[in-house]
Amino acid sequence: MSGDYTTILLILIFAAVFTAAQAAIGLFTTAKERRKLTQRLKVADKVDGISALVIELRKQRGLTASGERAGRLQWLSNLIVASGLPYDQKKWLTYVGAVAVIGAIGAFALTHSLIAVPVGLLLAGAGLPVFYLRFMAGRRAKALGFQLPQALEIIVRSLEAGHPVPTAIALVGREMSDPVGSEFGMSADEIAYGATLAQAVERMAERCQHPDVDLFAATVRLQERAGGNLTGLLKLNAATVRERHKMRLKIKAASAEGRASAMILTSAPFVAFGLINVTNPHFYGDVWHVGMVRYGLIGLLGWLGVGNLVMRKMIDMRL
Repeated sequence: MSGDYTTILLILIFAAVFTAAQAAIGLFTTAKERRKLTQRLKVADKVDGISALVIELRKQRGLTASGERAGRLQWLSNLIVASGLPYDQKKWLTYVGAVAVIGAIGAFALTHSLIAVPVGLLLAGAGLPVFYLRFMAGRRAKALGFQLPQALEIIVRSLEAGHPVPTAIALVGREMSDPVGSEFGMSADEIAYGATLAQAVERMAERCQHPDVDLFAATVRLQERAGGNLTGLLKLNAATVRERHKMRLKIKAASAEGRASAMILTSAPFVAFGLINVTNPHFYGDVWHVGMVRYGLIGLLGWLGVGNLVMRKMIDMRL
């Protein structure tokens, strides 16, 4: 009998611990979502008036006060805006400088050659920040594609309830988390600031740089110019976006093997080179001054880049 009581007690303890863990995870997730929902509201609390709010939100996205791209390279400006990261030029330059110095020190520590210092400086100071921005932009685009059908359904239900379009867009900004919530919230603020619906949606499409958002902007422009039932158009738009999202997932599943092979084949030479230099620094250090070795390594690096381009073309399937 004592064994049965012990088993029951252990089961109850396990159930209590499991329930407490689930509750903690739920509270943490809810708090995280609430923080995402209130990021734009925190900005609104710090400024006075809708004009100051619009200007501050634009500056945080790397735009000028008028909503235009700042005076940088076009592709870099588009990447900064698409990433959705709060833009602070001084802070970003400090981070880039620190990463570049660490990259130069790491390159010298691995190769024991001064020639590798500028290479590490360039790769870490320019390559890593761009890679990080591309990663964040890709993750944001993925979230946008997933959330946009829900946002369109909220707008449709709000319009069917008799609300005007700006109110429906503002509702999405209040009820949905980032990134869709912040984008629609900015559009609602711009409409309140004096922009037309088409202008606000067009600027949202320029910020997001996502084909599904471009489709939504084109639908709004079409309805504004030609008339018609906006609710019906948005219903069709939401269904189209969902089907495109399903197709993207199918394409991702079909190309998963190719992407994994590309990652392994690309990283393997660099991992091997780093391990060899750490375990046996003289393996390359004794012959690093030989021109044939340098040219050979540069040629292999270029050939690796060509192989990556070929593999990317093989797995790059777009709708």
